[in-house]
Amino acid sequence: MVEDNPVLVRLWRGDGVESIHRGAWVVTKSDGSVLHSVGDPTQPVYGRSATKSFQALPLIETGAADAFGLSPAAIATALASHSGEPRHIEVVADTLSRIGLGPDDLLCGPQRPFNAGLEAPADRVTNNCSGKHAGFLAVARHLGVNPSSYLDADGQVQQLVAAATAEICSIEGGPAITPASMDGGRDGCSAPTFRLPLQNLATGIARVANPTGLPDQRADACRRMTSAAAAHPDLVAGTHERLCTDLMRVTDGRLFAKIGAEAIYVIGAVDRDLGIAITIDDGAYRGFNELLIEILVRLELLSENERELLDSWGSTVRKNWDGLEIGRVELTTEALAPFD
Repeated sequence: MVEDNPVLVRLWRGDGVESIHRGAWVVTKSDGSVLHSVGDPTQPVYGRSATKSFQALPLIETGAADAFGLSPAAIATALASHSGEPRHIEVVADTLSRIGLGPDDLLCGPQRPFNAGLEAPADRVTNNCSGKHAGFLAVARHLGVNPSSYLDADGQVQQLVAAATAEICSIEGGPAITPASMDGGRDGCSAPTFRLPLQNLATGIARVANPTGLPDQRADACRRMTSAAAAHPDLVAGTHERLCTDLMRVTDGRLFAKIGAEAIYVIGAVDRDLGIAITIDDGAYRGFNELLIEILVRLELLSENERELLDSWGSTVRKNWDGLEIGRVELTTEALAPFD
């Protein structure tokens, strides 16, 4: 968190401000150059699940995906923070079957499906990161690595993941990004996670969405990931109240979107050579969706019709459970300053 980041969002209840949220956002091209920014674009943040497309690169680049005949649906779930719906479980289970393993080999920890009641069992395969972990296991099997060690930070699988993340997020002439410099921690699913400047996250997702300047093998891997997400946006998140799915569905995959925990979000614009990374410093999502939609509108990344289809995410009117209007979301002047 950066103490002098501006207030991006104020939430009003009646005639009073109820909460404020500071943060930063940045838009870069795939060469790393900054087009717009608010707050500190060099602020280091843990990318969490927003980095799943980087983490999935070895699944394709090692040949594991092809060796096990993994479908675009399986690749989409490897990128996913999914809701644990039956379709998600089916695809993850198929991946595990193809590599000769089962749900007990997943080390992501048990989790209830999203939107499930307390009576729903918590299971490893319904963990929102189970697709990513199945992808890691596929890499381990393909390389002949003991599957039980696939999350070891110094093991072959995670070393490949760290190297791919550092490479795709590095900016020529910028601060050096190496696996050792990324301040590794553990994610909620127990996988290593990385701390990177916000600008580098935006650059990485811009390259995933616009890989023309990358080596052929990596460019092919990136195109396969964005194509899989465009074909199966429901697998990348879910069918009920999931912004990533709705953004990709409404734009026919023109936007490649990925949420991360603690209010981290990245978007690659496939036809515009743009990457966006946003962080809210207190980790809250209150007002976050409205800010994100407005930034996309101001960048002309959403048509008027697409904006209308996403109104449930972008409306600044606050309502309670009974549908009564109780306040509003205010996007501050500072939050949208680059567009003035």
